[in-house]
Parts: sequence; C-alpha cells; structure tokens
Amino acid sequence: MSGMGDDMGYDDGAGFDDGPGADEELLEEELRQAAAVLDPVPAALLQSAVDAFALRDLDARVAELTFDSLVDAIPVRGAAAAPRMLTFGAGEVTLDVELTEEGLIGQVLPPGPARIEVLDGPRPAATITADDMGRFTAATTPSGPFALRLHTAGEVVMTEWLRA
Repeated sequence: MSGMGDDMGYDDGAGFDDGPGADEELLEEELRQAAAVLDPVPAALLQSAVDAFALRDLDARVAELTFDSLVDAIPVRGAAAAPRMLTFGAGEVTLDVELTEEGLIGQVLPPGPARIEVLDGPRPAATITADDMGRFTAATTPSGPFALRLHTAGEVVMTEWLRA
C-alpha cells in the first residue's frame, strides 16, 4: 500500500497546483510590476484620479454628457475661437454650460434656484448659485479635470469629469 498514491494517480502534495487561474494571476502580477518600473503612472495623473475618487458623491445621480462642441459641433471657416458648449442630462434635469476665457456661464433646466459646485481637481470646490431662472456664472474657468455638482431642492446631480 505504500505505493498506492503513485499507482492511483494521487498527488502527495509536492507538486500541488492552485488550479488553472494561478498561472494567469502570476503573469498579471509580473506584468504589473514591469509596468510600474518601465512605464509608471505620472504623479499628477495619479493625484487627479485619487482626488476625483475622493470627491465622488454616491448619493448623486450622474449627468451624462450629451453634447460637447469640441466633438459634436460643425466647424465654421474663418470663425474666431468659439466658447466650448457642454450639455449634461440626468432624467428631467439638463445642465447647459459654456466655458469661456472669462469664466463659466450656464443654466439649469427646468429653471429654478440651485447651488452648483465646480470641482476642479485638487482645488477646493467653488460654489456658485443659480437664480430663479436657473442661470449662473463663475468668474474662473476650470483649468484641468473638472466636474459640476448640482444641488436642487429635490436632488443632487453630478456631471461626468471632463478636461477643460
């Protein structure tokens, strides 16, 4: 009986295999280590990602970008640099925003008072107030990754993060 394990195809544990996924996990870890050494994530990009994650609002609805003039607009020949127009939508709420060199201009629809936070990477959020018609302005334009958090009477809506 001493050779039974060998005769019956049993493994005595010396060559124990963790299964078919073990090799893939080992390869993935080796690739991660190689990428960290050979092509590390730039410190500024990593910090922006950490800051964006810290500023998330799990109770907020996400407003998706439905129009971006950089992508969707038809260029006009001979026109001066036009301001960037953005439209976000979340259910019944629409947020129209214009980014200019002088600042940010926008309107919340349906119209009504609201508080808007301009999240601009690692900087503290700038808070602006929309009037009864839903209109708002800010004196500065975001310079890097930014998002808007809209507080209305009934809900919180957060836009996608974009690069200014």
